[in-house]
Amino acid sequence: MAREKPIPRSKRKLLNRGLLRSRNDDNVQNFSVGLMDIDSTIMYYFNNVIKPKVEENGEVVKVPIMYSNPERWSIVQKRGYLLDNKKQLLVPLIAFKRSSIEKDTNLTVDKLNPKDPKLFYTFQKQYSAKNRYDKFAVQQGLNKTKELYSVAVPDYVKLTYEFIIWTSYMEQMNKLIEQVIYSEGSYWGEDGKFKFRTQIDSYTDASEVSVNTERLIKTNFSVTLNGYLIPEEFNNVVTTQKQLTPKRIVINDGIGIDLADLSDGRKDVRISVKQEPKGGLENALGMEAGTGMTIGGGSTFDGSSPTTFTFSIGQDVGTDQTVQFQNVSASTSLHIGETSFEISQRDDGKAQVNKDWVVLGDIIAENYIVSSSITSMSIAQASGSTTFGDTVDDSHTFTGSLNISGSLFVNGEGVSSNITSYNEFNRKQYVKKATSITVPATASFTAVTASAPTDLSGTQMTVVTENDFLFFINGQYMEHDALTIQQAGSTFKVLVDNSSIGYDLESDDEIIAWGKFNS
Repeated sequence: MAREKPIPRSKRKLLNRGLLRSRNDDNVQNFSVGLMDIDSTIMYYFNNVIKPKVEENGEVVKVPIMYSNPERWSIVQKRGYLLDNKKQLLVPLIAFKRSSIEKDTNLTVDKLNPKDPKLFYTFQKQYSAKNRYDKFAVQQGLNKTKELYSVAVPDYVKLTYEFIIWTSYMEQMNKLIEQVIYSEGSYWGEDGKFKFRTQIDSYTDASEVSVNTERLIKTNFSVTLNGYLIPEEFNNVVTTQKQLTPKRIVINDGIGIDLADLSDGRKDVRISVKQEPKGGLENALGMEAGTGMTIGGGSTFDGSSPTTFTFSIGQDVGTDQTVQFQNVSASTSLHIGETSFEISQRDDGKAQVNKDWVVLGDIIAENYIVSSSITSMSIAQASGSTTFGDTVDDSHTFTGSLNISGSLFVNGEGVSSNITSYNEFNRKQYVKKATSITVPATASFTAVTASAPTDLSGTQMTVVTENDFLFFINGQYMEHDALTIQQAGSTFKVLVDNSSIGYDLESDDEIIAWGKFNS
C-alpha cells in the first residue's frame, strides 16, 4: 500500500501549541449554512408566511406544498399533473424543485486557501468563565480575557427553483398568484434564522383545456434566490475558530514588539542607538547610484563629520536646454510650448487635448466617436457620394431625430408614412358585446373589423383573422380552434363549431369579443 512521503523538516509549518484553543467547554455552535437550509427556507416561507389557500365548494382549503425529487419531477413533465394513490388528480397543489446553482460573481470571496481562509467575521461571546475579574487580578495587573469566535466568510451563490401550481378554476389560480407576487422581492426565511433575497421574473400560463378531458389550470414560474453557503468544516478544519485575548502584555527595556504580532509571538522588532565618545551611528548610511545617476562626494555617512553628496545625470535638464528621453510619462498632464498646449489624462483613462489639433498627415483610427456636445460637423471628400457603411455587419447608432427628404429602403423594401398607420392598427383593441344570438352556433355584433394598412405597392400588409380577437361566453374563454369570424356589412359574426367546442349557443348567453375593431 502506498504511503504519503513525509515533508522535510525545513518546509514543515511551525506549530505553536500555545495558540491552540480547545472548544470542549464552550456552548458556541459551529456556524454553517447548507443547501438543505436554503430548501427548508423555501418550504417554510410558503407554509408559514404566504399560507396559500383557495375557496372550493364554500370551504377554505389549504394548498399543499410539495418538494419534488428528480423521479417525481420527471413524471410531472411527462404527464403534466400528479396523481394520488387512488389515481385521482391532486388539485390544488404547488410543487417545486431546485433546478440550478451558480456562484454570484458580483460578490466574489477570495479565500486564498479553503483549508486556511483569511477572511473572517469575528464576534465576541457575551459571557465566559474566563472573564473572572477579582482583587487578585487587580493586584497582578490582569485584564479580562475575552472569548472571540471567527467565522469564515461564506461563498455567495444564486439558486433557481422551478414552481408549478395546479388549480381547478381560474379564480383559484388568480388568488394564489396574487399572494406569491405580493411576497416577491422580500427576504424569505424563518424569523431568527437565515433569510435570503428572492426574485420572480415572470409567470407562464400552461393551462390544459381540451374536449372530453378534465380541465387543468396550471401556471409555471421560477424563483431566483440569492444565498450563501458555508460548510461546518473542510478537510477536518472547522470554519468557526476560537481565540482568547491576552490578560497582560509586558514590554521590557530593549524589547520591541510589533502589536500586529502579539497573537503570534514569533517576531520581535528592536531599535537601539550606539553611544560613543565621538558620536555616530551603529549602522552607517550608505548611498548607491542607480541607473542614469552618479553620486559625487563620497558614498557613506556615519554621522561623525559633515558629508556633501552631489547627484547628477548624463545631461543638462535646465528649462533652456534640449532634453531627450526615450519615453516620457506624466502623472497628470504634459505641457508643450508658450501657449500651454496641454495633453492630460481624464478620470476615465482617456487622453484629452485642450487646444486645436492640426495634423498634416493621415489620421488612422479603429473607432471614430463624435461627442454628443458637437452641434455641427463638416466632411470633405475628394469625389463621389457620401459613403456610410460598406458591409451588412456595420452598425450605426443615432441619438435624436433623423430627417430624410428622399426615399428610405430597408432590405430592399421601401418605407413610407404607412408605418404610422400600421402602429395605429396594432394599437386598436376594443370590446364589443353580442347584440343577437342565432341558436345554436352564431353570435352577431354591431361592429366592423379594423382594416390593415397597405404597403408601397398597395397590397394589404396583414389580414384580420379570429386570432386577432378573444371571445368569452358567460365569462369563460372560448377556444380559437372552434371559431371562425365573418364580416357581413356592418355586422360582425362569430360562427361556432358546436362539436368541437362541446356545447350550443343559447339566446340568453352573454358573449363578449375583444380585439381589432374600429372604434
